[in-house]
Amino acid sequence: MPDEKLPGGPTQDEILAISLHKLGLRSTDTVLEVGCGTGKVSVAIAHAVKRVVSIDLRPDAVSYATETAKADGVRNIEFFCMDAAEYIRTGEVFDCAFVGGSKHLPVMLPQLAEHVRRTIVINAVLVGTLADAVAGLKRLGLFTEVVQVQVSRSHDIAGSVMFKPIDPVWIIVGRGSACS
Repeated sequence: MPDEKLPGGPTQDEILAISLHKLGLRSTDTVLEVGCGTGKVSVAIAHAVKRVVSIDLRPDAVSYATETAKADGVRNIEFFCMDAAEYIRTGEVFDCAFVGGSKHLPVMLPQLAEHVRRTIVINAVLVGTLADAVAGLKRLGLFTEVVQVQVSRSHDIAGSVMFKPIDPVWIIVGRGSACS
């Protein structure tokens, strides 16, 4: 794994655990990940499924994620440096999709609805992304729920313990007839 820090990541363990649970992964699944970032989510998904396609617009993110997967010995992930909407237009159908990168979300959601059989999970830290995701999934008849997660971690202070909050994350879930 590269030593430098990649902006926007990695996904916190607690957020990752909830997101994976909401995806409802199965060992036979093929999963699309949009916004692979550091590769932490890609690797976690890859351990649970047959195949992962991970996409990011940033060459440094794809490089970082590729190194993360290599360091973990994971071989069932294909990484692509491109716009996710462009990749989705290739017509491949996925069992689930995880969206951690939200660029072009309003354009991408209808495409995901056509190419994802079961579950779409979107992680958002921006209120605008939350609004776009909920509105888009509702328009498509796929909206299930939003879970707002606020994690705080303990830190020693003055011989005692205090908690420092980590920025909240909204986990938006879409399932329904168009996804099945």
